Amino acid sequence: MNINDVIQQQVSSHPVVLYMKGSPQFPQCGFSSGAVQILKACGVAEVFAVNVLADPEIRQGIKEFSNWPTIPQLYVNGEFVGGSDIMREMYESGELQQMLKDAGAAG
Repeated sequence: MNINDVIQQQVSSHPVVLYMKGSPQFPQCGFSSGAVQILKACGVAEVFAVNVLADPEIRQGIKEFSNWPTIPQLYVNGEFVGGSDIMREMYESGELQQMLKDAGAAG
């Protein structure tokens, strides 16, 4: 299985996937920490988090997979949503909460 297949399998088998530096319990950069806080504020109970620092192949592969240069990256129901800035804007407008609710990932 190549790295694209691995990533495709991850994003398609979980409603909410966050590629981040560190883990939700111990984020290792401010942007990843912010992304976790936003998801918590939206009421997301379960996030499938992938620590890109633990796997250099995923760290590079996810950037090519999404054609997005930065980490963190959020996927909802298999679709790329964006990075921390986009997450923050969508959260402030209420769009992210609705998307997560529609995905059955937030109450």
